[in-house]
Amino acid sequence: MKQITKFLINDFKIKELGYDFMGFSLCKDSILSFHHLIFSKEYCKKAKLGKGYWYFNGVILVQDTSHEYLHLIQRYDDDLFRYITSELIDMKVKGFIDETNLIAINQMLDYFEYQHIEEKDDKGKYLIKEKYLDRIRLHK
Repeated sequence: MKQITKFLINDFKIKELGYDFMGFSLCKDSILSFHHLIFSKEYCKKAKLGKGYWYFNGVILVQDTSHEYLHLIQRYDDDLFRYITSELIDMKVKGFIDETNLIAINQMLDYFEYQHIEEKDDKGKYLIKEKYLDRIRLHK
């Protein structure tokens, strides 16, 4: 695990909270990953800036749920991806994972699911996997 990922996990108390920046629960075998927030890994490579693993440029997501799901959303609804990203950036600026932001993200995920719940990919599998629905549910 990259050192910057460890810093983010510790600073934002991911393991103590038991969920990531999008409200997805951690399991004992969860792989936590660095999600590029502002500058994508691809952009950094093209601009010859390295791989973009900078503290300000990332949040921690569970690799096989929230991280995978967020990139799926990016492929199907770039505007929604940007809205979620703005909530993630807001938490980075605040310096903690905020329930208000998690509620907003959850509402956006609910919207995406409402729009795409019956949709299948080119392999005939549903876009919305069961594991994407397993996240904490906070309410105002």
